[in-house]
Amino acid sequence: MDTVTRRRFLVASGVAAGGLLAAGGAVTLADLLATAGERDPSARTLVLVTLYGGNDGLNTLIPYADPAYAKARPGLAYDAAQVLRLDDEFGLNPAMAGLHRAYQDGRLAVVRGVGYPKPDRSHFRSMDIWQTGRPDRPETTGWLGRWLDTAGGDPRLAVSFEPVLPPLLAGAHSAGATVPGGEVRLPATVTTAQLTALGRADPAEPAARQRAATCFADLTRIQDLMHDVAAAGTGPDDEPAATATGGAAQPLEQQLALVAKCVEAGAATRVYSVSLGGFDLHADEKTAQESQLTKLDKPLAAFADRMSRTAAGRNVVVAVYSEFGRRVAANASDGTDHGTASSMFLLGPGVTGGMYGEPPSLTDLDQGDLKYTTDFRDVYATLLADVLGADPARILNGWTGRLTGRPLTRR
Repeated sequence: MDTVTRRRFLVASGVAAGGLLAAGGAVTLADLLATAGERDPSARTLVLVTLYGGNDGLNTLIPYADPAYAKARPGLAYDAAQVLRLDDEFGLNPAMAGLHRAYQDGRLAVVRGVGYPKPDRSHFRSMDIWQTGRPDRPETTGWLGRWLDTAGGDPRLAVSFEPVLPPLLAGAHSAGATVPGGEVRLPATVTTAQLTALGRADPAEPAARQRAATCFADLTRIQDLMHDVAAAGTGPDDEPAATATGGAAQPLEQQLALVAKCVEAGAATRVYSVSLGGFDLHADEKTAQESQLTKLDKPLAAFADRMSRTAAGRNVVVAVYSEFGRRVAANASDGTDHGTASSMFLLGPGVTGGMYGEPPSLTDLDQGDLKYTTDFRDVYATLLADVLGADPARILNGWTGRLTGRPLTRR
């Protein structure tokens, strides 16, 4: 049998060496389940949902009572009879019946006007800002990756069910794990024993090779964990776990089903990252966004209901964000172009529901865009302190702002 080197494994896997080092290792669902009993049962869990493409916030949380809303987008606006009312001023998109029920039950918090100074309308730069938590300058680590650095560095503590590990889970000294499709597939020519051998570091090796060995060791640990989760079987609410192929993302409901399985099994993981794309709607937006919001609302509502049934699930907080909102005025194609501030949604049995933050003005604009009223780092700081029990200033480069008015979470 040919000797399998780390480099040959990476080539056979189709994974760049740098990508594996950044990822901290891929894991399996069994790896995660193997950590049951390794966590404080009272500890909270954060599930971060990223909406890629820049979701139109004004047609998600709709200011239906403001005449400036209909005036700015005459063919795109919803009238008062169509929205799912939250109060006398705001309502949710008609496609969001599940989250509307959660709001009525006091389990959905809406944070309005979330943004950052000197906004950037580039998808790539904006997402980089959101994932690193640094709007002032480029940053090589993610905000949750820095949390992982302070939490011991075990990649199983922060897990992504996306095709590749998002930058937000990459720390300075460690990184989270990615579980694409709930399993890790080795090249046909590589055995588990060979993979284990690749994870043995030699003190005489250069530092970069020792770090690579650590990543392979993490990969083995995650693979074992995912096997254990799979062996635990599926619950009554589980969808069949489809395997991600060709780098394609799973539907959100399948990603959340994997999260639910891990939470219910008592996995040590404290942070999960899932995502939904398709929100860059420059033309014919209204129907298309409703379709996308349905793909968000139904899985989220079902997940929240499922989490409410167990003690571990009741400690889960879901945070939903997109890299930016859209411009106030519709464009000539019945769509919207890249904008700035938008709303975040925080969901869970332990969330103190209601409105947080001041709504941005629809007439006092910054070159046609909303002026943010809540710094996104205030939301991050609140999640770090209230959900992960961490010191926000240590992770957010000295940032100490928090959401104010009332506690976000309750026991």
